[in-house]
Amino acid sequence: MISGAEIVIRCLQEEKVDYVFGYPGGAVLHIYDELFKQDKVKHVLVRHEQAAVHAADGLARSTHKVGVALVTSGPGATNAVTGIATAYMDSIPMVIISGQVPSYYIGQDAFQECDTVGITRPCVKHNFLIKDVRDIAMTMKKAFFIANTGRPGPVVVDIPKDITAAKCKFDYPKDVQMRSYNPVVKGHLGQIKKAVQLLLGARRPMIYTGGGVILSNAAELLTTLTRRLGFPITNTLMGLGAYPATDPQFLGMPGMHGTLEANMAMQHCDVLLAIGARFDDRVIGNPENFASLPRKIIHVDIDPSSISKRVRVDVPIVGNVPDVLAEMIKLIEAEQGKIEIGDWWKEIEGWRSKRCMRYKPKKDIIMPQYVIEKLYEITGGNAIITSDVGQHQMWAAQYYKFDQPRRWLNSGGLGTMGVGLPYAMGAALANPDLQVACVTGEGSIQMCIQELSTAKQFRLPIKIINLNNRYLGMVRQWQEMFHGSRYAESYMDSLPDFVKLAEAYGHVGIRVERPEEVEGALKKAFIEHKDDLVFLDILTDREANVFPMVAAGKGLSDMILAEDL
Repeated sequence: MISGAEIVIRCLQEEKVDYVFGYPGGAVLHIYDELFKQDKVKHVLVRHEQAAVHAADGLARSTHKVGVALVTSGPGATNAVTGIATAYMDSIPMVIISGQVPSYYIGQDAFQECDTVGITRPCVKHNFLIKDVRDIAMTMKKAFFIANTGRPGPVVVDIPKDITAAKCKFDYPKDVQMRSYNPVVKGHLGQIKKAVQLLLGARRPMIYTGGGVILSNAAELLTTLTRRLGFPITNTLMGLGAYPATDPQFLGMPGMHGTLEANMAMQHCDVLLAIGARFDDRVIGNPENFASLPRKIIHVDIDPSSISKRVRVDVPIVGNVPDVLAEMIKLIEAEQGKIEIGDWWKEIEGWRSKRCMRYKPKKDIIMPQYVIEKLYEITGGNAIITSDVGQHQMWAAQYYKFDQPRRWLNSGGLGTMGVGLPYAMGAALANPDLQVACVTGEGSIQMCIQELSTAKQFRLPIKIINLNNRYLGMVRQWQEMFHGSRYAESYMDSLPDFVKLAEAYGHVGIRVERPEEVEGALKKAFIEHKDDLVFLDILTDREANVFPMVAAGKGLSDMILAEDL
C-alpha cells in the first residue's frame, strides 16, 4: 500500500519522464515529498508557474517527448493557464498535474481553491479531476496516451490533496483502451490513390506543410516525397525545418510575412497538397481571396475537424501523416512517368528573382535582419532557436535557415510573449549537446525574465539575443502602417540596463551598439563563453519593419513589399 503522491511519481517513472517543471505549494506538498525521496525524475524549480508549463512545452517541442509540469492549486493553476493555452493552440503533447484542495472542501471557496477543470476546459485536449486514489494510475496512463496520440495536446490532471495522502496498491496499466477515443492512423487508401493521381497530373503543383509534419516525425518522409516529385514546397511558421530551407525546392515561409514566391505559388497552383496544416488566417489571409482562383486541394491531417474548416478541400485524407506519406511514396514510385512542370518552375523563379527579403543596411545602425544572418553563420544553422513573439520572431523565421525539424520553437497559434526563455530552458535540458539561442525583444523578455534565476541554478548555457529597438516593435509597425503613426503605449521609455540585470543574476551581459560589433559579440558568446548564459543586448534600428507583409483581411495576392514603400 503506497500513497497517492507516491503513485503519481511511480507513474512518471513508468512513462520514463526525465524532467518535471514546477513550483511547490500546499496542495502538492505530498507529491513534492515523494519527488524528494527518489532521483529518477528530476524536478526543475522555475520562478513562476507560467514558465513551468512553457519550459515543459519547450522540452516537448524539441524532443517528441511528453512535457510534464507540476503546479499547486488556485493561483498555481491559474498562472499555468497561459502556458496550457499556448501548448493547446500548437498541439503540443503535455501533462499538467495540478494540486487541488481536499475533496471534501471542493465547492466551499476553500483557501487557494479554484475550478481548475472548468477554467482549463476550453484550452486542453482533455482534463481529469481524480476523486479516488485507486483511479490515479489509470488516469495518468490515459493522460499520457491522450496527450501523445492523434492530434497531440495538453492534458490536465487535477488531484485533491487528500487523494495524494490516501493509500492503495499500485498497478500501472500496460496499455489503455478508451471507447470514446480512437484516433485514426491509416488514411483511406482510395482517397490516397485519388490524391496521387491528382499530383501526377498537375502542371502547377504546390506542397504546403505545417507543424503536423514535425509533431508526427514525418520530416524525412516529406523530404523523400518532395524530391521524388520535384515539386515546390513551403513550410508554415510552425513547420519550419520539416523540409530543408537551403534546398532549391523550398520557397520560404508562406502567409502574412512569407515570401513572394511562396504566396504566389500558393495562389496560382492547380493542385495544392496540404499536409499537417490548417489554412489559418496568418497563412492564407482572407479565405474568400484564397478561394477566388480554382484549384484542387488535397488535405492530409490527423484531426478530421481541421479538414474543410476554413477552406473547402477536394480530397480529404484523415490519418497519421507518416502513414499517409509512406503510402503516397509507394504509389508514386510505382509510376514510371515523369512530371513535366518546367514552365511552372520558370514562373516561380520569376517571383523568386524579385528577392523580396532584401533589406537596406544603414551606416552605424544595426539591422535586426543582419543579426539573424550572423547568428545563422556562427551556429552553422545547427542550433535550437527559440523565440518570443513580435518582429524578432518573424525575422528569425525569415533569415535563419532551418534544415532540420525541432530546431525552431515559437508560439505560433496563441502568440505568447515570454515563451522564449522558458522554451530555451526546456530545450537546453533535453538537448545538452546542442547550442540553444533565444531570439527575443526588450518587451517579450521581461514577461518571464525571472527565469534567469532558474537558468543560473541549473547552469543552462543559453544565449539570449535581445533585438532591442526600444519599442514593442510589431505593435509599433501596425500603428505606423494602419493607425497614423500614433504610437499608443508601444514606446518603452523605462527599460532596464539588461547587461547589469543579467550580471545581477550571475550571468554574462554584453551590449552591442554598432554593426561591426555584432559578429565579434556573437563569437564571444558562443565560443569564449560557450558554457555560460550570455545576454546579448543588441541595440537595433528603431524603425525597421517586417516585410513582406499581407495586411489583416487581405489575400495572399495583396502583398506589401519593402520596395513598394
